[in-house]
Amino acid sequence: MLLRTKLGRLRIIAFLEGISLLVLVFIGVPLKYAYGNPALVKTMGPIHGLLFLFFVLNTLSVGIAYKWEFRTTTWKVLLACIIPFGTFYIDRKILSKLPPVI
Repeated sequence: MLLRTKLGRLRIIAFLEGISLLVLVFIGVPLKYAYGNPALVKTMGPIHGLLFLFFVLNTLSVGIAYKWEFRTTTWKVLLACIIPFGTFYIDRKILSKLPPVI
């Protein structure tokens, strides 16, 4: 059901982007700097970058479909992707409460 709408796809991408950010920040970076093992950062970095780009593009697409005002909603959703746990918060407070629009 989630894959059929722009909003559903945004929610899935937000979840994946949030997980990738948490893995990088809380597992990859400590492994790299505390233990000298950059393997996870080298693997997850590009994956997170792609998910980040998909999130931004999908946020703008959903913002246009829902006619969000940038000052009130769009910037909050975009800001969420650079804060750990931000995408989970924004999903609960904004995205999950919107009706699906195809």
